[in-house]
Amino acid sequence: MYEYKVVQVREGLIGGKISADKLEKTLNDHARQGWQLKAITSVDVKGRVGPGSVEGVLVTFERQAG
Repeated sequence: MYEYKVVQVREGLIGGKISADKLEKTLNDHARQGWQLKAITSVDVKGRVGPGSVEGVLVTFERQAG
């Protein structure tokens, strides 16, 4: 049996592209906790202020449950 975790990674509140360093840190932090990358999905995340959206990714991790 597996368990899954989805993490949203984005840059700031006022646009900008995802930095490779930020994504790499997220992947490595979760790998240390036993999570394995399952999928990365690109998304446009609506900002809390203003009409624009922010580029981001949803990172899905998987690991053995228990």
